[in-house]
Amino acid sequence: MPRSTAPEFTRAKVRPPGADFADYCCELLGSLGEVQAKRMFSGWGLSVDGLTVAIIAWDRLYLKANAKTQDHFASAGCQLFEYEAKGKTRRLHYYTAPDSALESRAAMQAWAELAMRAAVAARKPGKRSHTLAAPS
Repeated sequence: MPRSTAPEFTRAKVRPPGADFADYCCELLGSLGEVQAKRMFSGWGLSVDGLTVAIIAWDRLYLKANAKTQDHFASAGCQLFEYEAKGKTRRLHYYTAPDSALESRAAMQAWAELAMRAAVAARKPGKRSHTLAAPS
């Protein structure tokens, strides 16, 4: 069989929707260490040392919160993560990041630390522990 003289084309890797924003959010949260983004449903999960500290849904960054940290988010006007499933509104302990925190890693640092504290508190027993430096 004769060889084709047509040039070979390589298939370019197509990045999933939202990958650029996910990369940017990883940079914003970088004060916590190496942040990994993984596709999750129609969004992204962002984790540090196996602890999920944030999610991206509907092109918005949501930071992990708990009973001790949620007042910080609420008083800053952040919105709780909600979605509809089987006719019911479901809520998760994640809040939008303040708009001002989306401007730089330095502006995000305090919010990232709150998210990490909530993630550490929520970890399952027996998981590797993550230590945080004292806030400055």
